[in-house]
Amino acid sequence: MSDLRTETQSPAVLRPAAVLFDMDGTLIDSEKVWEIAIVELGRSYGGEISEAARAAMVGTAMEESMRIMHRDLGQPWRDPAAGALALEDRVVELFRSGLVWRPGAMVLLAAVRAAGIPTALVTSTRRRLVEVALDTLGRDSFDVVVCGDEVSANKPDPAPYRTAADALGVDITACVAIEDSPAGIASARAAGATVLAVPCELDLSHLHGETGIHLRGSLADVDVPHLATLLVPRKDL
Repeated sequence: MSDLRTETQSPAVLRPAAVLFDMDGTLIDSEKVWEIAIVELGRSYGGEISEAARAAMVGTAMEESMRIMHRDLGQPWRDPAAGALALEDRVVELFRSGLVWRPGAMVLLAAVRAAGIPTALVTSTRRRLVEVALDTLGRDSFDVVVCGDEVSANKPDPAPYRTAADALGVDITACVAIEDSPAGIASARAAGATVLAVPCELDLSHLHGETGIHLRGSLADVDVPHLATLLVPRKDL
C-alpha cells in the first residue's frame, strides 16, 4: 500500500477546514443519562423498552425516538411530542447533576481550538438540553452550534452537517465529522464530510472499509495531525 501524499498534501499542510463534533456519546458520556430517563419513562407507561428499540433510538431526533419507543411498548397511539417533552424534562435534571467527558474528547477539542481550526457542535439534541450541556463543554468551544430543533431535517438526513458547514463558511468535503452513531455517521457522509467514527453504545465494526469512514476505538488515540491524515487520499497499488 502506498500513500499518495504530495508535499502540498502533507498532514502539516492539509488541515481540516473545520472539525464537526457530535455531542451525545461522542464528546460527553450522556447516553447512559438518556438510558436512565428512557427506562423511567417506559416504566411510567407500564412497560420495559427492548434493547433493540433502545439501540434504534441512539442518535435520532427526539420525536422519532418516541415513536420507536411507543411502537416497542405496543402503545403507538401515544403523542410523540408529549413523550419527548417528558423525556427532555427528566434529562435536563440529570444533565444538571453533571456530565462526564468521553475519553480523550476534552483534550482533542482543546487541541483543535488551539490549532485555530473552526469547530461546530452538530447534535440531534434540542437547544434546551444543549444549553445545559454547554456548561460542561464550554460555550467558547464552538464557532457554531447546530441543534436538533433548529434544522429542516435531523440525522440521518445531511441537513445538520450542511447547516454547520454553511454557517462556518467552509467546504463540507474538507471537514472531518466525529460521530458515534449510525444515524450521525450517515448524516455526515451524506453531507460530504469525512467521518471519524468512535463507538460508544453501538458496535460500528460493520462500517470498516466504508469510503470516507475511519474507525477508532477512542478519541484518546486521536490528535490534530491524525485528523489531517484522514483527508489524504490513499489507494492500493
